[in-house]
Amino acid sequence: MRKFPVLLSTIVAASTITLSTTSISAESTTDLNEKIDALQQQQKQLEEKQGKLQRDTDKTDKKINKNLDKQGSVEKEIHSIDTDLQKTLEQITTKETEISNTNQQIEELGKQIQKLKKEITILKERIAKREGLLKDRLRNIQQNGGSMKYIEVILGSKSFGDFISRSSAVNTIMDQDKSIMEQHEADKITVEKNKVDVENKKSEVEERKQSLQAQKQDLVALKGQLDKQLSKKETLMASLEEEHKELEAYKVSVEEEQEILAQQAEAAEKAKQLAQSQKSELEQLAKEKAAQQAKQEKTKPKSNNHSSSANSSSSSSSSGGSAPAPAPAPEQNMGGDMMYPISAPITSHYGTRWGSMHHGTDFGAPIGTPVRSAASGVVIMTNSASQAGMSGYGNVILVSHNINGQSYTTLYAHLNSIGVSQGQTVSAGQVIGASGNTGQSTGPHLHFEVHRGGWNGSKSNSIDPMTVLN
Repeated sequence: MRKFPVLLSTIVAASTITLSTTSISAESTTDLNEKIDALQQQQKQLEEKQGKLQRDTDKTDKKINKNLDKQGSVEKEIHSIDTDLQKTLEQITTKETEISNTNQQIEELGKQIQKLKKEITILKERIAKREGLLKDRLRNIQQNGGSMKYIEVILGSKSFGDFISRSSAVNTIMDQDKSIMEQHEADKITVEKNKVDVENKKSEVEERKQSLQAQKQDLVALKGQLDKQLSKKETLMASLEEEHKELEAYKVSVEEEQEILAQQAEAAEKAKQLAQSQKSELEQLAKEKAAQQAKQEKTKPKSNNHSSSANSSSSSSSSGGSAPAPAPAPEQNMGGDMMYPISAPITSHYGTRWGSMHHGTDFGAPIGTPVRSAASGVVIMTNSASQAGMSGYGNVILVSHNINGQSYTTLYAHLNSIGVSQGQTVSAGQVIGASGNTGQSTGPHLHFEVHRGGWNGSKSNSIDPMTVLN
């Protein structure tokens, strides 16, 4: 986006014509007509510049409104992204909690598996013992003739009671053998079942963990995308805010320029009215002089016409009807130069200083030293430290002049006090203020600038004051 410099160069260049302190008789009607025409042309130019500035203001307002609309849209997008980002962070936190719980489950299952392995080891030991007992029993049966031994035990009974006892003992042994076999098979089934269940559960939990980790990775990736989007939108918002500041600053500079143009138009109107008044007075004096000469012509004797005419001419030349020619205006100095604005030594000249351009001449003077107008003219601005491009001047006065057909603007800065007001006419050498140390000043002094034409923020019209001071 382009920068918007303070364009005050259009303000003063064609604006004011010096209100001379000389008598109106020093100028002819033709001179005054030319001055009035020039002032009317100047007013027309000022109106055109004001119209252009108004169009600039309207265009800037549209840009500002468009910028604000964009900011509103981007702010909504940032809010939406921020909301999504918060949700994603919450989901990531939830997944991390679930993963943590799953890890605890896996750890618990690991403990269960370790416990089950011990139980399996115990069951295996029991099975091994039972198998040993069964093997021994079978081996004894085989060695003693197989299952017929049970019949021998029963038939060897000595009495019926003994028969019953032996039969019951054989049944008990056979039941025990059957129970051992059933328990043996049940233990084997339990071991296998527990082993399968635990392994299946562990596999299921580990799969769930992998799924949760994958979901978390997706959420982390989404968060990364949202972070990038948010950063991009925030950068755009910062750019829009900077653009808005520049537009607002430009609008303020244009409004200030309009204000100074209005002040300049008032000065031009004042100068035109004074010129018209001078013209009217000059015309009235001419009429009075003509009437007086006509009266003298009627009253002088015809016989002494030549002598009377000469005497009349001589009398007319010394009559009070025509004002005597005054001395030249002080600011003219017979050569069109300006006078020094203050009685003080120069401490810094016009030109490059400390790596930048110094657009004026500094005069070192104690606070309160009288500051005088370098030439007669019109005060177009006072104490405008708030004006764009003038914040460092502190208390300041701008005066416009017209010397030998060339317009100039002089600037007096860092003043301690101001003794004139906007629109006031001043004469060369008139005290307009007192030197000081206001604004961006390193010590008490007067900063004096001369601009050929009008003053502007870039100071493109500045010239070395020493080329015009006498």
